[in-house]
Amino acid sequence: MGIVKISDDLHDEVRKASIVMSRSMNSQAEFWLKMGRLAELNPNKTFTQIIEGLLEEADVLPTKDKIDD
Repeated sequence: MGIVKISDDLHDEVRKASIVMSRSMNSQAEFWLKMGRLAELNPNKTFTQIIEGLLEEADVLPTKDKIDD
């Protein structure tokens, strides 16, 4: 495990997002890093498609309920 230096502004964004997403700051930063890496490796996929692929790989079945806008 190492230390990654980031700007104060990005640190504040991670802190705020971690509160909203109910994650630790480290978990939020790791999620963003993972998603950024996956987005670079899969430039033709949307965020939703990437998440759906991860859920499928983990054998998480979709529910019948959908969240309406």
